[in-house]
Formats: sequence, C-alpha cells, structure tokens
Amino acid sequence: MEIPVKNIENFLRIDAPCVDVRSPSEYTHGHIPDAINIPLLDDEVRKQVGIAFVQQGRVSAVKIGISLTSYWLPVIIDEMIRVSLDRQLKIYCWRGGMRSAAAAFLARLAGLNPVLLVGGYKSFRRYVHQSFIFPWKFIVIGGMTGSGKTELLFRLAEMHHQVLDLEGLANHKGSVFGGLMQPPQPTTEQFENLIWQQLSSFNPQFPVWVEDESISIGRCFIPKPIFDRMQASPLIFLDIPSEQRAERLTKEYGQANPEELAAMVWKIRKRLGLQQTQTITQLILQYRFKEACLMILQFYDKAYSIGLSRRDPHSIIYLPTLEKIDPDKVLNFVDKIS
Repeated sequence: MEIPVKNIENFLRIDAPCVDVRSPSEYTHGHIPDAINIPLLDDEVRKQVGIAFVQQGRVSAVKIGISLTSYWLPVIIDEMIRVSLDRQLKIYCWRGGMRSAAAAFLARLAGLNPVLLVGGYKSFRRYVHQSFIFPWKFIVIGGMTGSGKTELLFRLAEMHHQVLDLEGLANHKGSVFGGLMQPPQPTTEQFENLIWQQLSSFNPQFPVWVEDESISIGRCFIPKPIFDRMQASPLIFLDIPSEQRAERLTKEYGQANPEELAAMVWKIRKRLGLQQTQTITQLILQYRFKEACLMILQFYDKAYSIGLSRRDPHSIIYLPTLEKIDPDKVLNFVDKIS
C-alpha cells in the first residue's frame, strides 16, 4: 500500500501528531510548531552520511546510515507508536526525501498510518514566507518605555481581540534589559515559524493588535514584510507620565539581580555617557530602582522619539494622557476616530 504524500496546505490540515525526523540541531534551528523531534540520524551520523553521499554516492551513504543507526531503529519505532494518535502520524524531513520515506516505512511496519509532506520542511518555510505578504490589518500600540504596552495587549487578548505578541514569541522584552528573567530566545527562523502559527489562527477580516517594535527583538528579527506593514499601520500612542512608567519598570525588574541589571546598563554606556552610567549603576546596587529607572527613561524616551519621527505623522493617534492602562478607553477612542 502506497504511503500518502500531501502538499503543505493539506498536510497542515490533517489532525494528527507531526514528527520531524531531522537531526536535533536542524530541529532546534527551526521546525513546524508543535512538531515532535524523533531523529532518524543524530548530528554526527548525519555528518558522516553526508560526506559519504558526496564522496561515494547514494548507495554507500544509505549503507553507512543503516549500519550506524541499526541499534536506534527499535527506539524510533517505539517513539512513533507512543506519539501517534489513533495510529495516525504526519512525518517530514528536510526535502521530503530519504529520511522521511525511511521513517514512514518503519511506521508502516509498526502498523501506523503515516502521511508524508511533499518538499519537506523547505516547503513549509516557503509557505511561511508567503503568509507574511498577506495584507494584515495591524493596529500598533506605541508609547515610551514602561507605558504598559504589553499589559494592554494581554488584556485585549483576554477580551478575545486578535493579538500578535511578538515579544512573547521572542522571549524578550525588546530593550537591553529585555532578556532578563526570560527563557532562551528561539532562532530567528523559529521565531518566524511561531509568528506564522499565531497569525494562522486569526481571522484576516478583523484587525490584529501588535506592539510597536524595532526590527530586532533581542536576537530575533521580525520578518521584513510584517515589519513594513507595522510601520505603515495606524499607531495608537499611549501617553503615560514618566512617574507611572518608572513605577511599572521598578515592579517589573525589581526582582532581578542588581548586579545583572548594572551589567546591562554598562552595555549602553557609550550612549549614556560614563558619568551617567556610573550614577545609574550605583543607584541600582543601592536598590534605588525607581531613581535609576527615571534616569534611564530619559535615554530611552529620546531614542523612541527618534523612531516615532520616522513614521508618517498622520498615522499616529495620540490618546489623552492615561494614569493607568484601560483597554475599554483605548477601544472606545479607536472606535470614535475610525
């Protein structure tokens, strides 16, 4: 019985566990979200097989691969049985070639019903990039550092509005301090895959709320079509007094190690100036976080103002000054000017 092969759109629609049979390093670099890694070859064996393929040809490479992984095949079969659902399984490799075909053969021997992805992970990546070109209706939330933009997005999501949480997907809050108390960041490739996953759950007829960002969030880069559309979309500017912003940042980062915070400040010493840097680090080490925040905000406010000046001024909507984040007031204001 022939193993079914599906294109990317039909493959994604199938309600079955998805298995990535590429090596662990390939999987870590980027994979279909929610796919489970059951590698047919580990990184070292994959390297040896690749060298054999180039130097000796396909048959020799296959023989070497089998000889180096024969002990591992029962484990692969057991893992595929374990993760399958009603004996259904989706399998892909890099190009939809030998590795996925071999894994599907093992799955069929184990009594499972595998489906393969034509073109493999490469076809998924093309599909992801094509999705970014779609004319999404973004509403961008802007405001100086500490304005509570992320808090507003979170509350809008609770109210069932469509929210693209770029900082949440990147595991980074955007500033030089953004990586503190955060899990490791994904690669930019996997970050793009996660953006696709979130966007694919949205109704394109309705707006998507997103936070104003620079093109990089830590080490993750926003796809250029998405970033360009964000830049061309209306921006709702939250005008929050610096005192309230400093208080929010104090609560947010006050739990961090003061020495780590001080080290982060030194990373921007060329822009702050040596004397300013020394003063801020001393305040942090003395647990005078709010005073330190107020000084740092002067720097970040100038930087954000420069970025804001590059936007079309007609696309910026300034909300009346808010003492606290109120999503209802924001929504009402947007409705009035729409």
